[in-house]
Amino acid sequence: MVGADTAWILTSTVLVLFMTLPGLALFYAGLVRAPNVLSVLMHCFSIACVATLVWLAVGYSLAFSEGTAWVGGLSKAFLLGVGADSLSGTIPETLFFMFQMTFAIITPALIVGAFVERIGFAFVLLFSALWLVLVYAPVTHWVWGGGWLAEMGVMDFAGGIVVHTTAGVSALVLAKMLGSRRGFPRELRPPHSPGLTMIGAAMLWVGWFGFNAGSALAADGSAAMAMTVTHISAATAALTWAIYEWVRYGKPSLVGICTGMVAGLATITPASGYVGPLGAVIIGLTSALLCQWAIGWVKHLMKIDDSLDVFAVHGLGGMWGTLMAAVLCAESLGGSGLPEGATMASQLGVQAIGIGATALWSVVVTVLLVVVLRMFVTFRIDEDIEIEGLDVNIHGERGYIF
Repeated sequence: MVGADTAWILTSTVLVLFMTLPGLALFYAGLVRAPNVLSVLMHCFSIACVATLVWLAVGYSLAFSEGTAWVGGLSKAFLLGVGADSLSGTIPETLFFMFQMTFAIITPALIVGAFVERIGFAFVLLFSALWLVLVYAPVTHWVWGGGWLAEMGVMDFAGGIVVHTTAGVSALVLAKMLGSRRGFPRELRPPHSPGLTMIGAAMLWVGWFGFNAGSALAADGSAAMAMTVTHISAATAALTWAIYEWVRYGKPSLVGICTGMVAGLATITPASGYVGPLGAVIIGLTSALLCQWAIGWVKHLMKIDDSLDVFAVHGLGGMWGTLMAAVLCAESLGGSGLPEGATMASQLGVQAIGIGATALWSVVVTVLLVVVLRMFVTFRIDEDIEIEGLDVNIHGERGYIF
């Protein structure tokens, strides 16, 4: 099965990169005003390049090499000592490096949705690079690299804590510190291209099979079940979101059904290796209702302009899925069962500790990064640039010429 495992993870690596480029980039680009469409594409594309070099230099080593319970060492910086014949389990270590790199690329790219249309480009690049080193790599080590949460037995199959909690919480903090867009929340223009958003969402849906099923790191039944429950959750959440809009507002929207799909995917992510099809239906249904409520809570009660709902959809969805993994993994529901010696209550406690510690670390580091970086580079762009749009003012190009 070694060859089959390698072939599947090669495929999964391509699928996860496809989630960011072009999937997430197009999904976000359709949701902003037309004068800012290129800035969003530029953010996602540039972050992919920055994350690649950071992951090679120190990120992979800090996450997956031997170190302390809190962070790995630097023995694999720049992949020193890792050759073509080096193995990680049954697959080449260079392939494991690449697969994990695609996760490191999409996680800071998710945060882009919180600050669109009003942030300095240099800040985006520097923040993303430092955030990967100080937040993402340590948390990855805690959960997947043999760190303290792994020793506690935390269940996070594909990134509810590592990806969605870190990105969602940091996005909320960043949006709060950055401030709202002009006219928030009642005078903002609607998404300029729901069709573009749907194209990106469809790419995310396809790519997510690599994200979740690839996290089995093998071509086996676990990967097949992860793929199955991922699809079921996405479809259930998308329909639930659309029906909710239909009943409440009289019209189901394309943006709504796509957002529901993403909520279902984010929420099933940590549980995808542990739950069965019935659990996936439950996760899809509850994630759509919970995340839809959370969007209103963040925007209207907290009054935070998390522009494209990163915390409500990814952050809260990832947290909910992480908790539900401990409940819906029951064998009676078709799941894989709890870890040996764990009860549902004890496992819920471990899951909650993982979420809480990760959220706290993400808040503290994000605040510190913003405080320091805004002393050296532009954090919030000038109002006249915000009015005219970032595309022409920051990047010297226009997305549309009529």
